[in-house]
Amino acid sequence: MRTHSHFNGLKTAGLFAAIFALLLLVGGMIAGATGNSAFIWLFALIGLATTAYGYWNSDKLAIRAMHAYPVTEAQAPAMYRIVRELSMTAGKPMPRLYISPTQTPNAFATGRNPEHAAVCCTEGILRILDERELRAVLGHELMHVYNRDILTGSVAAAIAGVISSIGQFLAFGALFGGSDEEDRVNPLAMIAMALLAPFAAMVIQLAISRTREFDADEDGARLTGDPLALASALRKLELGTRAAPLPATPQLQNASHLMIANPFRPQDVSALFSTHPPMAERIARLEAMAGYRRA
Repeated sequence: MRTHSHFNGLKTAGLFAAIFALLLLVGGMIAGATGNSAFIWLFALIGLATTAYGYWNSDKLAIRAMHAYPVTEAQAPAMYRIVRELSMTAGKPMPRLYISPTQTPNAFATGRNPEHAAVCCTEGILRILDERELRAVLGHELMHVYNRDILTGSVAAAIAGVISSIGQFLAFGALFGGSDEEDRVNPLAMIAMALLAPFAAMVIQLAISRTREFDADEDGARLTGDPLALASALRKLELGTRAAPLPATPQLQNASHLMIANPFRPQDVSALFSTHPPMAERIARLEAMAGYRRA
């Protein structure tokens, strides 16, 4: 099945290159500070373990955070009908379906591949969207699975976490000394790297999440053949999440990047630290796909 044909995939590759370069730079700093490169391998192993755990358990973690429960076709006939149709169109297996008992309108998909995928809608989104808009949202979520975005997000998060850990180690070394050679590394440079590297890694990680949202918007619109329906759904979701936001708890923050709309109050998450691109930009792209022109 053909997926995105635009440049967001290239942007994601570039962002990954940037975050790997940052990891190498920080690794070089810690190797210079300690005279021992073993710490680089230690943090790399921690990163791999974190990635593997998040990747293999991504569906369980997100479902648990949203207190979602599995539903049968008798309980959610429209959701089953839409997802079955779109899965057949894409030539992919039917994912497991869940509903989260919250009135915040949102949806997400998770799972390490199409064979181990889950799609979840909140009670709130099922209440405010019509079937055409729901179909568009579910198409968007299925494309996150087909594009392997869970793997992308897990790797980016793990690398960012490793860089943050190394940054803490650098700060400790700068404060208490990590080398017998005073002139090996400038302590001020170590402190600067300790502060800036985790921040830069987080920004790059969030940028990766935002580009994948653009991918899923476009690819989902192609799958359903109805970009204006997704644009309409996004307008409702923006209003709905503002009216009934989720609490910004650590568990929900860890799962928020999976959701189609930012579930928190705008004042809780600044534009810089948002995992989602601006709704206005997403809607404008979808309208451009449909050749829509505002009066």
